Amino acid sequence: MANPSRLRATALTASAVLLFAVLTGCGGSSEDGDLTHQRLDWKDCPAPSEEEGGGSAPSPLPNGTEWQCATMKAPLDWADPEGDTIGIALIRARAAGPADRRIGSLVFNFGGPGGSGVTTLPAFGPDYTTLGTRYDLVSFDPRGVGRSAPVKCESDARLDEFFQQDATPDDGAERAELLRRTRQFNAACEKNSRKILPHVRTTDAARDMDLMRQVLGDRKLHYFGISYGTELGGVYAHLFPKNVGRAVFDAVVDPTQNAEQGALGQAKGFQLALDNFAEDCTSKTTECPIGDTPQEVKERIAKLLAGLEKKPIPGITPRELTQTAATNGIAQSLYSKDFWEFLTEGLEEAYDGDGKILMLLSDSMNGRSENGEYSNLTAANAAINCSDDKARYTVDYVQRRLPRFRAASPLFGDYLAWGMVSCTDWAVPGAADHPDVSAPGSAPILVIGNTGDPATPYEGAKKMVGALGKGVGVELTYKGQGHGAYDSKNACVQRAVNGYLLDGKVPKAGLVCS
Repeated sequence: MANPSRLRATALTASAVLLFAVLTGCGGSSEDGDLTHQRLDWKDCPAPSEEEGGGSAPSPLPNGTEWQCATMKAPLDWADPEGDTIGIALIRARAAGPADRRIGSLVFNFGGPGGSGVTTLPAFGPDYTTLGTRYDLVSFDPRGVGRSAPVKCESDARLDEFFQQDATPDDGAERAELLRRTRQFNAACEKNSRKILPHVRTTDAARDMDLMRQVLGDRKLHYFGISYGTELGGVYAHLFPKNVGRAVFDAVVDPTQNAEQGALGQAKGFQLALDNFAEDCTSKTTECPIGDTPQEVKERIAKLLAGLEKKPIPGITPRELTQTAATNGIAQSLYSKDFWEFLTEGLEEAYDGDGKILMLLSDSMNGRSENGEYSNLTAANAAINCSDDKARYTVDYVQRRLPRFRAASPLFGDYLAWGMVSCTDWAVPGAADHPDVSAPGSAPILVIGNTGDPATPYEGAKKMVGALGKGVGVELTYKGQGHGAYDSKNACVQRAVNGYLLDGKVPKAGLVCS
């Protein structure tokens, strides 16, 4: 899950990490601290907090299994493991099958960075019922996210203004305003989250996961990472290769790219998804209501966005649908083929002057609920990415790179290029150009790439396999649409994943599912 107006489109571009010398190595300081002996106090889950997105307490799984929640203590600073602690929010559903068939815990991270696992796992829980026969299904709010020492930046009212701004400036005044608002947002993060801000890197979250493994009572970490969760999983495998159990990476981040390369890859990915959407709409037997040819569909979208820059249309009162909000909403709808019908309907209504559907899609991307409250997705996304990514891009640099981005995507190029200034003047130095995920000695990791993925382009899967090292990554290709593969319900993909996680059967490298 990420936010293109701040460079990441829920998911997902590659972040980067620096491994502090004191924290490197395969063992890890978490093995020695008293925190490994803590007992978790599992209770019925409360309703999600505002930072987690709000809503109701999670409903039981279809088989009746109830969700339980607990808080794990972890060091605030892993360089000082006996110092101050923070709470890491956990959720689980106990394995539904016979006790003698239970393998252990299966830990999920759904991406962002900044997404709440405590709210996301119950939402998708029915999709993992088969895995839940032999595993406790477990997820968590990573540090800085949701209930886990959440990063806090601006107020809800200020965020409404922030997401209405022109994210694709055309002249000096607009560029200055974009930079001013970015600096204002970043300064608010520093002011309101000074204590946690230096400690939300991906390496910190990976160390939390190894502590979690021990506290849950597992000898190995069995893991299912999606989108940014694949990067987190790769960093974990690098730090703790001997502790990796059965692991699956789905919707794979390219760990070899820096922030600019990741943004450019996303521009190409979202453009490909838009091309596929336009082709799908116009190839059906029924008339496509937003254009007669794929080219006409895209031209009409471009014309709509150009018009919205000059004159927004009514969105969700009192907010108007701006060019930025419309672009954000279109990007959100390309995450899943299931959303394409909403994109068609939203465009159709926008052409008639009603921007409500596109604004709802944009709100979903930004973590805004119907009551006007925001989760801390945007704040956490910025904090983690800017702590991980070493690069700090200037306005002049972005201007020079615009032609490459526009060539990659006429629609999304400017939007993703200007997102590169999001870490300008961030309070914490960025760690590295890209993460180190080399994991010699790790158990096999199943790496799944989707050829139609907009947010984590397909090529990233092969790059992840190469970066993990010989004999670790096992690549599987899914010829489909949308962000990720397992939740597409494709039988071939699910057989391969379930066969590995449940029975330890490693698929043949190079398997293709369609």
